[in-house]
Amino acid sequence: MQNTLLQTYGNIDIYLFDQLLKGRYDNAEKVLDVGCGSGRNLFYFLRNGYEVFGIDPNPAAIETVKQLSAALAPDNLLSNFIVSTAEDLPYNDAEFDLIICNAVLHFAKDEQHFESMLRSIFRVLKPGGYFFARLASDIGIETLVKPLGNHRYLLRDGSERYLVDEQRLLKYTDELGVLYEPLKTTNVQNMRAMTTWCVQKV
Repeated sequence: MQNTLLQTYGNIDIYLFDQLLKGRYDNAEKVLDVGCGSGRNLFYFLRNGYEVFGIDPNPAAIETVKQLSAALAPDNLLSNFIVSTAEDLPYNDAEFDLIICNAVLHFAKDEQHFESMLRSIFRVLKPGGYFFARLASDIGIETLVKPLGNHRYLLRDGSERYLVDEQRLLKYTDELGVLYEPLKTTNVQNMRAMTTWCVQKV
């Protein structure tokens, strides 16, 4: 059973897996993974006939995800995977039904960088399309992180991240669409907090 699940879903983010089990993206056709890395979140989409795209600033990651796509979905164009950044997506407006952005936004340098990534992503998302993100936040660990300026913080695990809070996520949600899943935050032994942010574009 474990091997079957791994072959079907890969090492998928558990909260993205939750959305798949709910059938949330059954009617999506065109999927973009922003910061796709080696494609850990794309197994299911490649295996099930979606038109899959991915961008990452790391050329080695793009080569790896191309190999994955060729193995799992030979008809999916390898040119769909390119070296790019989230803030400069080379696509037309309203092109994608689903955009995944897993563990990317918290690498923003400052608020302007965060907003430029977010605006770029929502520009290429279709009205009614789904945005799925996992990003670091200060939710539940507000007193345990050290501010460094520009919304960047030192976490107890020694990493530096751009952190959002619930109020800011809900503010952006109101501007961009509506939540299709309540905000969910995982607190990892008070070392860091990761929030799942699911927005349907209006």
